[in-house]
Amino acid sequence: MWSIISPLIGLVLLALASEFDGGIFAAVMGISLISVVLSAVHHAEVVAHKVGEPYGTLILALAITVIEVSLIVSIMLTEAGQDSTLARDTVFAAIMLILSGIIGMSLFLGGYLYKEQAFIKQGVSAALVTLSAISILTLVLPNYTTTELGPIYSSSQLIFVAIISIVLYGSFVAVQTIRHRDYFLPKDAAPGDEDIHADPPSHLTATISVLLLIVSLAVVVLLSKKLSPTIESIVVNLGAPKTLVGVIIAAVILLPEGIAAIRAAGQNRLQTSLNLALGSALASIGLTIPAVAIVSYFAGFRVTLGIDAKSTLLLILSLFTISISFNAGKTNILQGIVLLVILATYMFISVVP
Repeated sequence: MWSIISPLIGLVLLALASEFDGGIFAAVMGISLISVVLSAVHHAEVVAHKVGEPYGTLILALAITVIEVSLIVSIMLTEAGQDSTLARDTVFAAIMLILSGIIGMSLFLGGYLYKEQAFIKQGVSAALVTLSAISILTLVLPNYTTTELGPIYSSSQLIFVAIISIVLYGSFVAVQTIRHRDYFLPKDAAPGDEDIHADPPSHLTATISVLLLIVSLAVVVLLSKKLSPTIESIVVNLGAPKTLVGVIIAAVILLPEGIAAIRAAGQNRLQTSLNLALGSALASIGLTIPAVAIVSYFAGFRVTLGIDAKSTLLLILSLFTISISFNAGKTNILQGIVLLVILATYMFISVVP
């Protein structure tokens, strides 16, 4: 019932937003936002259980990415007169939170409970090679092009990068769901694992969840747009860099999927955990960048994609560390600790640049 009530409460708060103002109402909207995000992912999980793996984790990743893209585009259109950095900040934050945070915590918990956990190397390798290429081409290469000075792609370059992002992500999805689907299938779960062995929902339940998922996604975007000025003012009042806004948005969006991935690792289903995490990272950058490119091209404003030197270093360090960690086909607690240290460094540097 809570997954049905939460979106309705969010709609009521949106209707009252023009009449009420202040910190207390903003806090209530923030709590409602988190509950609606959890509701959206719950309904995505129902649909995912209906269609099975690996389509289930793909649906979860796409649901989260729709929230992210819609929020970024709506805020970009509100601030159309400025060089937008929100897409860059949010996408980079999402990648760092997934690579060092969600995966780091999953490896730490799995290593603590089970000492070692195995996974299918081919699937993780396919995700990592795609993520490495797409993240460097979209977030690092703009710093070195010369058609436009600064970390900005020209219009033609931006469209080209949008196309290759879709090609890379589409190719990964084709490999994941059709050509090499077995690379991403989790190993047999324990007999008592209800997440795997529970009966699939009925057609009616799945259809209702699809409708509620759409409503929940719309409410999340509208609530986030209402709260974004409040978040920005809090960050400015704290004296923190504005890039912290992107970190906060990414953290809220990734919260439910992060919980699902960490829970799967705690149940000794590391393959499902990695499918969720790496799939979300790929969907985040592979779909957000094209959407932002299209909007900025037709709306006629520039978008900054290139990250600075320290962010580039942290991104490369995260990709390098994860590639080494997954090279052996098994993980342990030390790899989780190293990734969590990188996460702590990223968070600290975001507040104290």
